Amino acid sequence: MSPKAPGELRPGGRSARVRAAVHRAVEELLAESTVEALTIPVIADRAGVHSTTVYRRWGSVGELLAAVAINRFSGDLVVPDTGTLRGDLEQWATDVATDLADPDVSALMRATVGASKNGPADVCVVDRRAQLAAMLARETERGGHPPTVEQVEDFVLGPLYYRATYTAQPGDPAWARTLVTHVL
Repeated sequence: MSPKAPGELRPGGRSARVRAAVHRAVEELLAESTVEALTIPVIADRAGVHSTTVYRRWGSVGELLAAVAINRFSGDLVVPDTGTLRGDLEQWATDVATDLADPDVSALMRATVGASKNGPADVCVVDRRAQLAAMLARETERGGHPPTVEQVEDFVLGPLYYRATYTAQPGDPAWARTLVTHVL
C-alpha cells in the first residue's frame, strides 16, 4: 500500500464514517426542528462525535449545511435522453420538481439559503446547470437551436427552486412540464 500524500483523504475509513454521521445528523435535525436549533454541539452530539471534530472540518453551521447540500444535490438526477429537447427538459423538470417536493429536501434548501455564505446558487444548482448544458449541447448536435442555459434557468429552474424554497407549495410534475413551454 502506497503512503498517503499530505492532504489526501481516504475514500473510506474514519473520515468517511464521521462525514456520513454528521451529514445524517444534520438531515435528521432539520427534519425534526428548524435551522435556528442547529448548533455545532447539537449536531456533534447527534452524530456521536466531538464538537471540535465538526468545527475543525466545517468551521460553522453554514459551511456544514453547504457541504450537506452539495452532497445531497450533486448527481442525483440523470440527464434524460428522450430524443427531443422538449422531452428531455420536461422529464428533467419533472424529476427536479419531484426531488424538491420532498419535505426533507425543502428543509435542507431553506436552511442552506439562510446559512450559506456562498449563496444558494453555488450550493444547490451547480449540478443542475451542468445537466442543462449537457441537454442543450445534445440538441445543438442534433441540429437544433436551443435556448441558453441562462434562459432555461430563468423560465424553468428558477420557478422550481423559488417555490421549493420560499413557498409552502412546491411545484408538482405537471406544473413543471408547463414551464418548459415558456422557454421553447
